[in-house]
Amino acid sequence: MSIQDIRVRFEPLIRHVFHFYARFARGMTLGVRAVVLDADNRVFLVKHSYVSGWHLPGGGVETGETFMESLKRELIEEGRIEMTGEPHLHGLFFNRRVSRRDHVAVYVVRSFQQDRMPERNHEIIACGFFDVAELPPDTTRGTRLRIAEVLENKPITEDWSR
Repeated sequence: MSIQDIRVRFEPLIRHVFHFYARFARGMTLGVRAVVLDADNRVFLVKHSYVSGWHLPGGGVETGETFMESLKRELIEEGRIEMTGEPHLHGLFFNRRVSRRDHVAVYVVRSFQQDRMPERNHEIIACGFFDVAELPPDTTRGTRLRIAEVLENKPITEDWSR
């Protein structure tokens, strides 16, 4: 048996084992975030029970779910926000130092309806619309960066700490 025969025979198995390992070792690696802006250009932020600071709404893309399905689900779960138009994909960023979600799509949502603010639950302890010039002091640096990129129509930077 030649080396080529061995490679052809075992390469699919090696790829399968590596893929299996990567799926279980890394957990979720896709996420979505939304910069939701109302008619007065105020931005919607959420405060989670499990992490400090104010954040853009969003979360992980579940198995079998598209980015758009995840975005719709997260906005309804976190803010009772239902998109009425197509969101704009502002960009993607990669930074696994931030969270388990390495690849995150950032959408801009301007067309939506919200019948009422959500009640507190085990995940979201507060949420609301804020004037961009007067964001809460504990708004995360990454959230401030994403909002500025969208409002200034600048491309996404990868490093949240800049």
